[in-house]
Amino acid sequence: MGYGGSSDGGSGYRRVGDDRTANLKVDNITNRDGSGGTEVDGIVKVNSTAHFIPPSGTTAERGSRGRGIFGDGYASPAVTNFIEYITIATLGNASDFGDLSVARDLLTPAASSTRGIFAGSGNPTYSNIIDYITIPSTGNSFDFGDLLEGIYSAGGCSDETRGVFAGGRTPTKAASDVIQYITISSLGNTSEFGSLTYGRRHVGGLSSPTRGVFGSGSPTSNSIDYITIQTLGDAQDFGDLVTSKQDTAGCSNKIRGLFVGGNSNTIEYITISSLGDAIDFGDLSLNVDYAGALASSTRGVFHCSDAPASNNVLEYVSIMSTGNASDFGDLVNPRIYGGGSLSDSHGGLG
Repeated sequence: MGYGGSSDGGSGYRRVGDDRTANLKVDNITNRDGSGGTEVDGIVKVNSTAHFIPPSGTTAERGSRGRGIFGDGYASPAVTNFIEYITIATLGNASDFGDLSVARDLLTPAASSTRGIFAGSGNPTYSNIIDYITIPSTGNSFDFGDLLEGIYSAGGCSDETRGVFAGGRTPTKAASDVIQYITISSLGNTSEFGSLTYGRRHVGGLSSPTRGVFGSGSPTSNSIDYITIQTLGDAQDFGDLVTSKQDTAGCSNKIRGLFVGGNSNTIEYITISSLGDAIDFGDLSLNVDYAGALASSTRGVFHCSDAPASNNVLEYVSIMSTGNASDFGDLVNPRIYGGGSLSDSHGGLG
């Protein structure tokens, strides 16, 4: 650690074996070469009537959180395995992250602050694959485990420890009501959580640190269900969307949830901690089907897929305000539909 001062106890620091102390008053402390912050080596002691609180969380959690991930999708004439990322706080185009283990679409995402999850697929039909990535790094995905059965177009939500997948289409059910979950930090297959109020696919999902919310679906619906993420059991009625729709996407901070798309340009919002109907927020620039949505604590970002046209448009809103979306940038690889979107700073993580 580099700092100024005398080496013999004048006005700099305490000398070994000396009972004298000194007050160190500086504007900034860097390491020896000036390239970074303070580096502490060895045992640190605090001799004070006050107390010292170190930063919380792991190194990755204390780093530059605020990364959004867009994975997979259908880009005519085939499904893709692309994974791309953005920095949510800054505007600009996405960058390449890596590849999914298998090209596929209509999968379901979940995420902790360090790990992203992509589950299921519609093409290859009814896949039960679950992949994971380490969000602060870049690289290809790895095998996590399996869903209870092959599924696509479920709604996904998560808190820091648990990922939840609700509804979707399976080989045995055109519109499933099954809710299943994983522990994000460990590898393994899903377990049963409970049931939606009724079966549906093409569901949008979002979460606060305690509550998971699922909106819309096919058969076309305006229903919104909710669960308590850390408590197993069936979903309960939350309220209704402004309009009935399917193929929506959801994102949130810890207070407010947004639902977008559904073959429309509308953005609707709810207050997650209270029950009630959604309220109009504003509009996207396009009528969007199979949208992608992700969020930080302040900003929601949307991939405006627009079937049947291929599209790479990204737009954003400030979650705690209302109004129309603005241009964010572009994806590297345009998709027609089906991208799974997640972030390391969404509402389920507080």
